[in-house]
Amino acid sequence: MTDTDEGQLGGRTIARVVFDAETIQRRVRQLGAEISEAYTIDDRLLVVGLLKGAFMFTADLVRHVNAPLHVDFMVAASYGDSMETSGRVDVLYDPPIDVGGRAVLLVEDIVDTGTTLAGLVPRLRGKGAKQVDVCALLHKRRPTAAIEPRWVGFDAPNSFLVGYGLDHAEDFRHLNYIASL
Repeated sequence: MTDTDEGQLGGRTIARVVFDAETIQRRVRQLGAEISEAYTIDDRLLVVGLLKGAFMFTADLVRHVNAPLHVDFMVAASYGDSMETSGRVDVLYDPPIDVGGRAVLLVEDIVDTGTTLAGLVPRLRGKGAKQVDVCALLHKRRPTAAIEPRWVGFDAPNSFLVGYGLDHAEDFRHLNYIASL
């Protein structure tokens, strides 16, 4: 599919490809280089990917970070099967790893309303993290987002996006590109 093509996938219509696979991978490499320069061995960097949406982004990103790091994941939900946030963050899995005195890089798939970050960043700080930075693949730049990521892959259009880990009711995560429904 090209940037303007419509297509069917699983009985649903993909309106258009917003970011193709090559564009995504080029930006992920750039983010990895920027993040590599921001941390030292003394930071004891812990990369925490948010499941399920950021699993592909997290995996690709850490392969391009040339700094010592550990990886773990959190599961938080604010959407469920809906196309709109519930307004609250449910933490379904909180890793047992000690973040005390460490730099934590929270990897998010998309900043939409900012609800997820507003719930998780203070939670990680409260556990004693030395610093908590956020790297988001996509950012919709809505004024409601109270916590701004340190790194952003792309500014995103104000539409419902799927692919490269992002889903609608668990569909479309497997796509290597990002599309709008």
